[in-house]
Amino acid sequence: MLNFIYYPVSWILWFWHEAFGYVFGPSSGAAWALAVVFLVFTLRAILYKPFVHQVRSMRKMQEFAPEIQKLKKKYGNDKQKLAAEMQKLQSEHGVNPVGGCLPMLIQVPVFIGLFHVLREFQPYKMENYVFDRADVVSFNDASLFGAKLGASVVPYHGALPLADYNTTIPQMLVVMIPLMIMAGLFTHITARHSVARQTEAQLANPQSAIMNKLTLYVFPIGVVVGAPFLPLAILFYWVSNNLWTLGQQRIVYNKIDREEAEKVVKKVETQRTLAPKVGQKPDPDARQKKPGAKPITPGSAGKTGGATANGTPKVNGSNGDSAKSNGGTVANGSPAGSSSGEGAGSAGSTGGQRNGRPSAPTKRTRKR
Repeated sequence: MLNFIYYPVSWILWFWHEAFGYVFGPSSGAAWALAVVFLVFTLRAILYKPFVHQVRSMRKMQEFAPEIQKLKKKYGNDKQKLAAEMQKLQSEHGVNPVGGCLPMLIQVPVFIGLFHVLREFQPYKMENYVFDRADVVSFNDASLFGAKLGASVVPYHGALPLADYNTTIPQMLVVMIPLMIMAGLFTHITARHSVARQTEAQLANPQSAIMNKLTLYVFPIGVVVGAPFLPLAILFYWVSNNLWTLGQQRIVYNKIDREEAEKVVKKVETQRTLAPKVGQKPDPDARQKKPGAKPITPGSAGKTGGATANGTPKVNGSNGDSAKSNGGTVANGSPAGSSSGEGAGSAGSTGGQRNGRPSAPTKRTRKR
C-alpha cells in the first residue's frame, strides 16, 4: 500500500550502497552504514528550502503574535469566524502553516519507509523492492565489529533472533551504546537550540512549556530506551538525521539573523538620512503643500491688499495708487495713505471713513 514510499527510499539506499560499495566492497558494513547516512543527507538536502521557509514562517508568526491574541479575544466564542480571520491574517503576512510543517511531515513517512525496507532484509528473502538476492545476502553478511545492521538486541515483532544473524548481544552493544548516547545527546541539543529562539510569550504559554519539556527530555530518553528494540541501521539514521538538523539550524538561523540585522541597519540609515541635521533650520520650500492651496508668489500680498500683523490690510509705497482708488483702510479703520501723502487727499475726495464712521464734508464742499 505504501510502495510509493518504499521504492524511492530503497532506490536512494541502493544508489549510495553502490557508490560506497565500490570503495569499501559490497559486503562491507561501512558501505551499508554510509549508505543509510547519505540516504538521510540526500532527503534532508531536498528538504532544505522547505526548512528555510518553515523558519521564516515561524519568525513572521512571532511578529504578529499580538494580533493573533487580539483575534482570539475578539472571536473566542465564534470558532468559524476566528479561523477565517486567522487565515486572512496569515495570507496578509505571507505565512503558510502547512508549508512550515512540511519538512516534519515528510520525514515521518521516510522513517517509516526506511524501517520497513531494513526489516525486509531477512536472510531468507529473495528480493527487497529494488534489491535483488545478492544485495539481501550482502546486507546480512555486512557487520561493524561483529554487529549486524539489520539485527536488534530485543527482536521486534516479526524479527529474527540474533542467532540467525550470526551475532551476539555484547557485539551489538559495542556499537549500539555509543550510537544511543549520540542519538539522545543530539536530540537534546537540537531541541535546546530551538527552544532558545522562542519568544517570552511562547515560553510563558503552558502548552509550549509542555512541548519544550517533551522535546528536551522525554524524546532523548525515548531514543535511548527504544534503541534496543530497533535495527542497528535505524540508529545510524537517527544520529545522522539529528546531526544534520543541528548543523542546518545553526546555518539557517545565523543567515536569517544577519538578514534581519541588515534590515535594521538599513532602516536606521534611511531615517538618519531623511532627518534634518542638528542646528539646521527646516526648509520652507521642502514642506508639503496642503491639498487645494494656491501657490504664493513674492509681492502678491501688497498687490492684493495683504493683511498686517493684526489682520488689517497693508499698503506700501509701491501700491499707493491702488489704495487711493479703492479707499483702503489702516489698522484703526482710517484711510490708508502712501508715502507721498496722496492717499489722504484721495480719501477725502471719495468720502473715506474715519474711525469706522463716515467723515464730515469739508468746507469747500459746503460752499458748493
